[in-house]
Amino acid sequence: MWAQNILLAVIGLSAGVIVASGLFSFVIELGVVSDFADRTHTGEHILLYEDSVALGGILANIFWVFHISIPGGNILAAVFGILGGIFVGCWAMALAEMLNVFPIFIRRMKIIKSVPYLILGIAVGKTVGALLFFANHWGQQ
Repeated sequence: MWAQNILLAVIGLSAGVIVASGLFSFVIELGVVSDFADRTHTGEHILLYEDSVALGGILANIFWVFHISIPGGNILAAVFGILGGIFVGCWAMALAEMLNVFPIFIRRMKIIKSVPYLILGIAVGKTVGALLFFANHWGQQ
């Protein structure tokens, strides 16, 4: 019994570390943190920014998993909402800048004529996936 619980804890912790490291590396790769440092002219503190992003993710997960409430009420929630919105907005802009890669890739691969079929395939795949998901959940009610 104890061995099974320890094994599950190790597997869960390992999976969480892998997913979190993938997310943080994605944030770093998009250049969100370096854009913050560049725009504020504080590039010498880039490691502090990266550590802050990682610490924020770790603390948020601890608060979520262990249901820790933070005193401060609506004022603290508003501050967190504003800061979180700024971060997500910057993340979205960094991701939008990465979309410039697709036209170059399409031209280089010479698949310009098949782009409509690729878009149709993506749309059909998303539709079928959504229908299967909802059909599965409707059947359980």
